[in-house]
Amino acid sequence: MGSQVSKQIERRKEISIQKKVLVDLEESSGETYPGSDYRPSDRKNWMAEFNPEKLHINQIVWPGTHDSATNRIGIPLITRPFAQCQSLSIYRQLCVGTRVFDIRVQEDRRVCHGILTTYSVDVVIGDLKRFLSETESEIVIFEIRTEFGHEDPPEFDKFLEEQLGEYLIHHDNSVFGKTIAELLPKRVICVWKPRKSPAPKHGSPLWSAGYLKDNWIDTDLPSTKFESNMKHLSEQPSVLSRKYFYRVENTVTPQADNPIVCVKPVTNRIHGYARLFITQCFSEGCADKLQIFSTDFIDEDFVDACVGLTQARVEGKA
Repeated sequence: MGSQVSKQIERRKEISIQKKVLVDLEESSGETYPGSDYRPSDRKNWMAEFNPEKLHINQIVWPGTHDSATNRIGIPLITRPFAQCQSLSIYRQLCVGTRVFDIRVQEDRRVCHGILTTYSVDVVIGDLKRFLSETESEIVIFEIRTEFGHEDPPEFDKFLEEQLGEYLIHHDNSVFGKTIAELLPKRVICVWKPRKSPAPKHGSPLWSAGYLKDNWIDTDLPSTKFESNMKHLSEQPSVLSRKYFYRVENTVTPQADNPIVCVKPVTNRIHGYARLFITQCFSEGCADKLQIFSTDFIDEDFVDACVGLTQARVEGKA
């Protein structure tokens, strides 16, 4: 008992130290970078504001969400706090400016996070279609995967193609260098990551796992995650030369051996440092590598931070 208490005290000290590292870094370096003062006038149509004939796919800094469809997961006030990573529906996230989604499913096509479940993936697709019908030039990346520990939904690739076929941007490495206008009227890059079923083939309507990469680490320590994100990002090629999407997740994860296991108070340890991360990307010389930037509990300021850097790239300032 005593050793467990001692361990928890040390852990709390480490978390406090790591939080102070980020506070001190923010105070010393600030949060100013090319485009940091930009605010889109219409977040629902922020890509359209940049002129689809000029905005290239590889110029975009894509605001994304982690465990995107968990706003109604589990039982409110009982199990939900342990798995909820977003408070907004998929449709509301799209309207606020989110353009990359992380959807986890189980065998019956219900969205899940670990052992907890929520609505059917039909709800997700319905939200996406509603948004697409209300906009004209917004491109969306949908990553759909079978959750760890679950079986693939039967014939799910065919289901996705049937539901989203008219919108799907087929796999093609030339997509990365194209403008939005060159892709329209297609609007959705759908990455399907099954656990056992065959992966999508080259040239198919769906994209395989290798085209959306990240280096996620399982930690609740904010400075450790911040530094790991920077290290792995710096090892990537520039967005102008690589033929895959690379994601950085500005999140930390509750740990079972810690008294605080609810998502929100844990992920809040790093949530407010998105702009600091972008600033440090410039300081470390890897701002040209940042592409998908994801978060828990997305808000307007996170979207603006990404859109601002996109604007700077379009104007040749970054």
